[in-house]
Amino acid sequence: MSGSELFESYENDFNQVSASIGNKINKTIPSQAGEKRKATIRAAEREIEEAEEIISQMEMELLNTQQSSRSRLQTRIRGLKSDLEKLKRDLKRASSRVSGPTDREELLAGTNGTDLDSASMDQRARLLTGTERLADSSRRLQDSHRIALETETIGANVLEDIRRQREQILHTRNTLMEADSYIDKAQRTLKGMARRMQTNQACGKP
Repeated sequence: MSGSELFESYENDFNQVSASIGNKINKTIPSQAGEKRKATIRAAEREIEEAEEIISQMEMELLNTQQSSRSRLQTRIRGLKSDLEKLKRDLKRASSRVSGPTDREELLAGTNGTDLDSASMDQRARLLTGTERLADSSRRLQDSHRIALETETIGANVLEDIRRQREQILHTRNTLMEADSYIDKAQRTLKGMARRMQTNQACGKP
């Protein structure tokens, strides 16, 4: 799964959790009382913590996205944070309001504990999925770090090879310069000998 696809998956998880929190705030909590109401509030608080964790995972996943996409994704994360802050305020207001039906009325009307159990199971499943994705992100970061170290080592080896080649070139250059010097000396010696031979011939010397 690519970085952008994983980011989209996290955003979908956030939207699901956000919808569940909003449903509890706007529908479930106002109609409850007593321990059932407290249990729903605690469940909403846990989902808010889950939403915060999802946002943290999204921020971490930004490190694996292309630079050209980061600004746009950061804007989306800021929007999600704003939505989450509003849910926190709404939950606080809903928690402080006068409860709905009395415990006796709730008992006569029946309970929806099964719905809460189902919501808790869904929450646990989402947490497990989020944990697996976080582990996957961590592995990808470790792989990126390992590749960076390997690249650094290769670069150092290349630089060392270049340094050795430069030393060899300088050594060859010095050798050629020394050879040129010997050639110049030999040429001067041969020219001197030629001049002496010409002089001797001119003077009739054998």
